[in-house]
Amino acid sequence: MTERVSKFMDPVISPVVPLDVPVNQLSPVVLAYIGDAVFEIYVRQRLVAGNSRKPHELHRAATSYVCAAAQAKLLQSWMPLLTDEEADIVRRGRNTKSGQPPKNADPADYRHATALECLVGYLYYHGQKERLEQLVEIAFAE
Repeated sequence: MTERVSKFMDPVISPVVPLDVPVNQLSPVVLAYIGDAVFEIYVRQRLVAGNSRKPHELHRAATSYVCAAAQAKLLQSWMPLLTDEEADIVRRGRNTKSGQPPKNADPADYRHATALECLVGYLYYHGQKERLEQLVEIAFAE
């Protein structure tokens, strides 16, 4: 049984860093793009590990974490914990032009959600798994 569990502890998805552009120079929109997917994976994994495994319930629970309003609120709880470098990435993500927010999303929430996703993408590409998991854990502690 322990062998089987250890196989699942290895990373399935590892960051593939672009070869032509340093991570620090990637567009905040690109970082948010990958950060959106990474954050969603963390949320889904956490929900599947919980008690409910009915697809409809999983989907509803996941959307309560990944919607713009929830991500904006989560970012506010992260802000006091961020390093100067992380806060700078958040500012870049918040100030970037990332397109039109969905009709059901507040524009300010959408900008903050983009900032959160930008930070997640940045940490992911820098291989800072422990830091990323520390921050994501806050979403489930509230």
